[in-house]
Amino acid sequence: MDWPYGILLLLILMLTGVPLAASMLLVGTIGTATLIGVEPSLSLLGQTVFDNSRNYSLSVLPLFLVMGNFVVQSGIAHELYDAAYAWLRHRRGGLAMATVVACSGFSSVCGSSLATAATMSRIALPSMRRFGYPDGLATASVAAGGTLGILIPPSVILVFYGIMTQQDIGKLFLAGILPGLLGVLGYMVAVRFSVSVGQGREIPVEPKLPLRERLAALRGVAGAMVLFAFVMGGIYFGVFTATEAAGMGAAGAILLTAVRGRLQLRRTIETLAETAKLTAIMFFILFGALTFSNYVNLSGMASDIREALGPLADTPVLMILAIMAVYLLLGSVLESLSMVLLTVPILSPVVAASGFDLIWFGIFVVVATEISYITPPVGMNAFVLRSVTKTVPLSTIFRGLMPFVVMDFLRIGALIAFPGLALLLPLGT
Repeated sequence: MDWPYGILLLLILMLTGVPLAASMLLVGTIGTATLIGVEPSLSLLGQTVFDNSRNYSLSVLPLFLVMGNFVVQSGIAHELYDAAYAWLRHRRGGLAMATVVACSGFSSVCGSSLATAATMSRIALPSMRRFGYPDGLATASVAAGGTLGILIPPSVILVFYGIMTQQDIGKLFLAGILPGLLGVLGYMVAVRFSVSVGQGREIPVEPKLPLRERLAALRGVAGAMVLFAFVMGGIYFGVFTATEAAGMGAAGAILLTAVRGRLQLRRTIETLAETAKLTAIMFFILFGALTFSNYVNLSGMASDIREALGPLADTPVLMILAIMAVYLLLGSVLESLSMVLLTVPILSPVVAASGFDLIWFGIFVVVATEISYITPPVGMNAFVLRSVTKTVPLSTIFRGLMPFVVMDFLRIGALIAFPGLALLLPLGT
């Protein structure tokens, strides 16, 4: 089966409601069978599942899920929000800025955009409404801040990308830190812009707290800050690998939960069971993506796409902009994980052959997919906010998100112009 028919079949299956994992597994297996035969195709499928299920690096996924779930169980989200507000309350739009900062802190130990948006919306929205923040700005700050969960490490999508492209997961995590911080700063600028051009000009500004009180507000989040610094610092300085860091992070999160008095037997069992279910789902999705990747490689799709992009070979920036256009188009119909798993097997060989660093490309892909979380018509984080607020129309949420989307485009432009922003790695790596 030629690859255009395979892509068409995959899109038909997905649009008719077949789960992503099953769609990719089915198309990958059938497509491979038409190229090399049924028996070799099934043998390759079994070998792919067997080899990758025994891959030690894959243990990073459930361990970081355990870390994130126990941090959520520890109840750290409220303290993160309170600490951020203590430092930003004297700024115009300070509550919205604090929401963005709290989202970045929560996502750094949670790793999920949807979980970050859902959790922080229940904490931040009542406060912003009480202080008179317009619904557009209030919901947009939560939805945009939640997107940072797929970039600031530990990131589930970066784990998937690293496994699919055989890149070092630890290096990908480190590469995501600076672009993630730029995202936080950019979103704070977006908040300031929003309150300056009409959204919330009457928002009250609180008095600046004394330094002693601001430092005291950090006590509640000290544990999470130390845990993040310990995990990422250990990777950066080569003390342990990403997989070992995940184990240390999981143990640290359990200890943090116990110290905060939240380690209850029933809740712990529920957390572990939820992690096991989510891990099984993630593995199924990954095996489907790897099977589809085998079909892509055998079908010659990468070489055909490389040949089609040949006229752009002399201007790599135009090639990247063309790829960006593809992500914007797909982002209107697919959510981020589906988009990454569908495109990375196709585009990564082309990008690598054109001389781009695959670590950099991983960060570029994640930032590009972040936009899909906050742009119509899909906008998964916007839908999460809509389900929580009930009364705020999606159109209001999307209008409020426009300054944040602009800042994301500027961040992508900075990544293209200055690739070193995503390659801040330890010396000697």
